[in-house]
Amino acid sequence: MSQPTLLITRHLPESVLQQARASFEVKLWPHDEPIGQHLIAWAQGCDALLVMATDRLDAATLRQLPASVRAIATYSVGHDHIDLYAVTQRGIPVFNTPDVLSDAVAEVALLLMLSAARDAATAETALRSGGWGPWSPTRFLGQQLTGRRLGLYGMGRIGMGIAQRALGFGMQVHYHNRTVHTAATGFTYHASLESLMEHSDVFCVCAPSTLQTRGTVNRARLALLPRGSVFVNIARGDLVDEDALFEAILSGHIGGAGLDVYRDEPAIDPRFLQLPRTTLLPHIGSATLDAREGMGRLALQALEAFLLQGKPPANCLNPDALASPFAKGSA
Repeated sequence: MSQPTLLITRHLPESVLQQARASFEVKLWPHDEPIGQHLIAWAQGCDALLVMATDRLDAATLRQLPASVRAIATYSVGHDHIDLYAVTQRGIPVFNTPDVLSDAVAEVALLLMLSAARDAATAETALRSGGWGPWSPTRFLGQQLTGRRLGLYGMGRIGMGIAQRALGFGMQVHYHNRTVHTAATGFTYHASLESLMEHSDVFCVCAPSTLQTRGTVNRARLALLPRGSVFVNIARGDLVDEDALFEAILSGHIGGAGLDVYRDEPAIDPRFLQLPRTTLLPHIGSATLDAREGMGRLALQALEAFLLQGKPPANCLNPDALASPFAKGSA
């Protein structure tokens, strides 16, 4: 029996590609740019797709997918780039990559907290530009994290990882989630986002992007943060009103910011580049070899289980598609 054909829409770590080629006939999009409008043509004759978070699979795109496509895996935890309703209507299950990148993203959150609190970006720029100058007891002053209240908007796997690391810095952990997290003992739960923001010296966005969360960090809620607080976002840019964020940073209401995600990345608003007391990263939350290899393994294992063994993987985002009369597992 011939191997199923898998389209991979970006070059992945070599160990992941080797695993893919052991189980599938691989078609690999060879460019660094997203596959975009070429997806439909490249998907012809494919049994499965392994797509990136930068690939938009909206309803119109999903309607055009060839009938041969039986499964989709996304090389990400987030799935806001895929219309789950439309893909479920077609009976195509979608698998994501939870857990394996949580540690890497949590580490970047702490990196951004530290950099924003100590304004490392300004200090490094001064050093690199020759502006270090004589030592002064009042220059390059920042904030310590010790004893500060950390407010986590979202307490999933990544939020929990951030909370556990923050304890090592002597921080007090507060959080807002849809429900009380049963494992979050010793942390302070806030039933509303407003209450959380009022009690956050350091505020970190780590909630998923959904219809309910997009735009929730708006001007009115940013005004609730204590003056001089630190703002960090490692989730998605569309949760935040960027105009309001610019105003809060420029006015000094937010004392420092650390950002890894943006609304229109990679074509971000140029005003970000001029913000003071701000550390900017190019969405590198999961950018460790350990995490990227783990993401690839998990995505491929799900596709192998469904297509080759006829088993329903646990990391299916739309289990209703598995029960659909259109769903087709192993041939």
